[in-house]
Amino acid sequence: MVGSSAMVGWIDNQGRAYIKQYYLSNQTSSGVKVDEGKLLTTDVPSAAVLYGDNIYLVFQVKFPLHIARQSPNKFHLAEHDDKTTLSFDFSSGDSVSTYYPYQLKRNHGAFAIFGWGVLVPLGAIAARYLRHKDPLWYYLHVLVQFLGYIIGFAGVVSGIALYNRTHSNFTTHRSLGISVLALGSLQVIAFFLHPNKDSQVRKCWNQYHHWLGRICIFLAAINIILGIELSDTNISWKVIYGAIISVMIISTTFLEVMMCTKLPKEGTCNGGLQMPTHHPNS
Repeated sequence: MVGSSAMVGWIDNQGRAYIKQYYLSNQTSSGVKVDEGKLLTTDVPSAAVLYGDNIYLVFQVKFPLHIARQSPNKFHLAEHDDKTTLSFDFSSGDSVSTYYPYQLKRNHGAFAIFGWGVLVPLGAIAARYLRHKDPLWYYLHVLVQFLGYIIGFAGVVSGIALYNRTHSNFTTHRSLGISVLALGSLQVIAFFLHPNKDSQVRKCWNQYHHWLGRICIFLAAINIILGIELSDTNISWKVIYGAIISVMIISTTFLEVMMCTKLPKEGTCNGGLQMPTHHPNS
């Protein structure tokens, strides 16, 4: 709430009550200015009162506009419901309550993790380690990654909706998300524009497709981790995605060792998520 003024009250260990105005100039402790702010108080003495487990703040503020007599009596704060705001128009007396979109936030995280963090890597793994199952590897690769792209796209859309509701200033997370979507979209376009296996540009297309996919998967994993950290959610999200990453790393390592051990003469153990240079109908 940078740029806002706040009235803060508390009771010290000796039972003395205090109430002061603070100006929030930035998000650091040094930026919180005591006895400063834009709230114009009247000559009526302010007070902080302890009643049971609750502290009540009493203060009177001047407003340049006439305040309507109608009060926002339709708004009731539910128990244990935090991050709730009330906008009140003093000229008309109208009030609008806005609740933090928790479900939208969960949907954004779930779509992003399952789409970009699970299905897209699984599609690349299928192309890398099921190449001896031709054409099964190709159909699995296309189906799983396209499904991952659609679900990941839903995660981006829900992320945009979440930003429009909260206006969170997570520039890095938002930029990485846009980059992952752009790279994923280029991969989808590349599927429809792939050259024939006998074409001279097929080798260049393969390198483009492979490296773009690797970068997309890497950036998606980084952004998912960043998003979980920024969301300040419970530890279960970290445990779930940590387990997913661990299983994928262990499985990929095992499959890579097995492939290098059994098929060294075919030149398949060359690192990365390389795919064959052919697929059905090409």
